[in-house]
This record gives sequence, C-alpha cells and structure tokens, in this order.
Amino acid sequence: MISSDQIAKNYDIAGVRKANLPGLHMLLLGFFAGMFIALAGAAASVASADITNPSAARIVSALVFPAGLAMVICNGSELFTGNCLMVISLLDHKITFKALMKNYLFVYLGNLIGSLFVSVLFVYGHIPGLYDGLLAQNMVNTAVTKVSLSFSEVFFRGILCNVMVCVAVWMGMSATHVSGKILAVYPPISAFVLCGFEHCVANMFYIPAGMMTASAYGIAAEGLNIGTFILNNLIPATIGNIFGGVIVVGFLYWYLFLREKN
Repeated sequence: MISSDQIAKNYDIAGVRKANLPGLHMLLLGFFAGMFIALAGAAASVASADITNPSAARIVSALVFPAGLAMVICNGSELFTGNCLMVISLLDHKITFKALMKNYLFVYLGNLIGSLFVSVLFVYGHIPGLYDGLLAQNMVNTAVTKVSLSFSEVFFRGILCNVMVCVAVWMGMSATHVSGKILAVYPPISAFVLCGFEHCVANMFYIPAGMMTASAYGIAAEGLNIGTFILNNLIPATIGNIFGGVIVVGFLYWYLFLREKN
C-alpha cells in the first residue's frame, strides 16, 4: 500500500500532467468520464427500478454505481470532480491558476457532453420502458426530486459528495494493481450513493435523462425543465463539489502532506 505522503507527491506530478494536456484531449477524456459515470447511473437505475422498498433500492444502486469511478480511474479518463484535487499542484506551485481553470473548463464540458450522449442513447433506445414503464417513472421521479431540493440542500450534499469522491480517488492511488484500485474506490462511492449526496456529473445524466423520459413517455414532471436543472441543481451541486474537493480535501491534504515538506 502506498502511503498518503507518497500519494500526495504522486498526485502533485499527476496534476502537472493533467494541466499540460492539449485542450482537445481534456475534452475527449472528459467525454469518456462523463459516459462512464452516466452508464453507471443508468445501470444503477435499471438495477433498482423494480424494488419497492426504498432502502433496499438505494442499497442496490450503491452496489452498482461505483463501477463509474472504477471505469474512470482504470481507463485514464478525466472527471471534473476528481480533478478538484489538482489544487494540490497549484498550491505546490507546479501549475498556474490559468492552467487549472483550463482543465476544469474543458473537462467539465467533456463530462457534460458524455453524460448527455448516454442520456440520449439510453432514453431513445427505449430502455426506460423496462418493467412495463416502471423504470421510466422512477427516472422521472428521481429527476423531479433532484430539482425540487433547495439551493442550500444541494450545495451541502455536493460538499459531502465530493469529499467522498476525492477520498475515493486518493484511496485508489494507494493501490498498485487494478483489483486494489477498484476495491479501494468502492466504499466511499457506495456510501455517497446510500446517503443521497449530489454529484454534478452524475446529475448531468439523471436529470436530462429524466426530462427526456418524461417527454418520450408522456409522464407528468412538474417543475422539471432546463432552467430548474441548471439553477436548482447543476450550479449548487457544482459549487458544492468544488468546495468539498478543492477546500476540504485538496487544500487540507496539501497542507498535511506537502506544505511542511517544502
């Protein structure tokens, strides 16, 4: 197992590599990460759709969804929420603020495009019709619930979510084999799904897919539209994810493991 001291040094180097990627590479690698997270969200939705007990349904989703981050890590793609740890390289004066913002922008857009890509194929491939349309109704209900939360609720849940995601990335870097990396990322991601935290990239699938499903299947979805998606969920979730990843984990881990070493 690699120690946290060494992980901090390794991520410091990884942050430089990520910041120096060409913009198109950031976008495409972000596209793949968005796809992987969306596919995991889709699989979690299918797996839990026919379970009537809410607690059991959430447990099943939590067992499936971690596959998303496992695919991101093992395939070398770029996930915005995980990349919040790049603040470590900024604080260590290895990359510039401009380079950091470029990475965040291109990766975020790539994640959005990848998530929407899966949403379109999933919905118009008529997969929500499974279980006599029960999956479709559940997808719409999920999207409506997410846009019905208050700004502060989404923000706070977003903070907690990305603490878990960044800790999962950190734990994944403690392993040297693929099996170890997958096992390491599993508990934190499973826990955030169980608790109902808000992940901006996952919501780039859940809410647009819910909107498309409502339209394609004629399901009522009061208050669910592009405006509520962006204003009620995507913005506060993104801000919360940044706070949780950059400040709570990134800054404090840099302070603990790198600042005193320089």
